Amino acid sequence: MTHPLVTGIDGSDESLMAVDWAVDEAARHRLQLRLVHASRWERYERAVPSHSLSRPSERVFLENLVATAAERAGRRNPEVKVTTELVPHDAAHALLREGDNAFALVTGARGRGELTSLLLGSVGLAVAARARCPVIVVRGDKAGLAGSHERILLGAGEPASGAETVRFAFREAEARGCALDVVRAWRCPAHDSADDPALADAPARGHEERASELVDGLLRDAMAEHPGVRVQRVTVEGPAHSVLVRRSAAADLVIVGARRRQGHLGLQLGRVSHTLLHHADCPVAVVPHTASD
Repeated sequence: MTHPLVTGIDGSDESLMAVDWAVDEAARHRLQLRLVHASRWERYERAVPSHSLSRPSERVFLENLVATAAERAGRRNPEVKVTTELVPHDAAHALLREGDNAFALVTGARGRGELTSLLLGSVGLAVAARARCPVIVVRGDKAGLAGSHERILLGAGEPASGAETVRFAFREAEARGCALDVVRAWRCPAHDSADDPALADAPARGHEERASELVDGLLRDAMAEHPGVRVQRVTVEGPAHSVLVRRSAAADLVIVGARRRQGHLGLQLGRVSHTLLHHADCPVAVVPHTASD
């Protein structure tokens, strides 16, 4: 059985934008869309004095909120099957649990009530940093959100942790019928520089060649499995987080991997993922890889 695409909703403009994006994504992959709202409404309702119960309850308000989001999804694409769920838990915990049986989790960049000065809301950050399934944070400019670039950007990581990220990227490019840009950033440490100016370029060429070989090895199996995907490979000198943020302006989705260490508590995001989630000009997909060490 194929898992659904799960989207967290809270009535904010950002979450409704995530619903629109998720409907299109579900249609591309022929998935069911599951809309989930999570909050601690039961705790607050128990604290309301009995003389106040004539007012509409928080649960009724939230049921209307979820129904409105489902209607919005139905108007955008009636062929996508939509289910809804109200969960009496904090949002991050509920979405992480939903992610155990999801094709992917989709969230907005910020939620209702969060400070507009925040680049990424606390729920989106917690889910992207801990989920065991891919997480897509819907953010960026109009072109990236609309998918008008017809290009996906993959940040090529290390072979040991990048295989699932590569498979996700190829499946996404194939479903969209768009090009896949694979970028590997490299840097030449200062101590590799030669004292002789005539030899100064030699270390840089070595790092660039190793980056190119890594990309070739990383893509080999996926290219054989998805021969119809148009792939453009490039190696770029510079810090990966800066390179990918800059190139996200010409992409409809940027995809990076994240290493999850078993038994490790706290947020598990590297600098590249963290920077993209806050600054990318298009939606960001974080694909986890579980490592025992």
